[in-house]
Amino acid sequence: MSSKTNACRLLDKHKVPYTVHEYEWDEENLNAKHVAEQIDLQIEQVFKTLVLRGDKTGVIMACIPAHKELHLKLLAAASKNKKVEMVPMKEILELTGYIRGGCSPLGTKKNYPLYIDESALTFSLISISAGKRGLQIFMNGAELINVSNAIPVCLTM
Repeated sequence: MSSKTNACRLLDKHKVPYTVHEYEWDEENLNAKHVAEQIDLQIEQVFKTLVLRGDKTGVIMACIPAHKELHLKLLAAASKNKKVEMVPMKEILELTGYIRGGCSPLGTKKNYPLYIDESALTFSLISISAGKRGLQIFMNGAELINVSNAIPVCLTM
């Protein structure tokens, strides 16, 4: 297995059970369908992490099923912002320590507020980025919410 990522170290520290799965990635094909096929999971179980900025709270993160679109107004309301917008791609590494296609909701440089789509609670197993392209963490959705202190809310329509 590849060297441990910050996300893996955090889970180890809190003794949260997980497994790491490597897959072949390609710069031109970072989409959820490709990842789901590579790791042999239903697309609904693959979650992506987005980095946003709220007009009142600053940087926040959202973790949603990878085949869905984030509903910005739902996230704004949940995070007590009037408006939220995606952080420019060039800022993601500096803010989180992760790059596009490898951004994990765990182990970021700073502990930003994290909002997870409540559908994560319906799966005993979900997949999130381990913090590196081509590396996914499989874990229980409720455990992810617990270890990350995330707020489960409806974020997609």
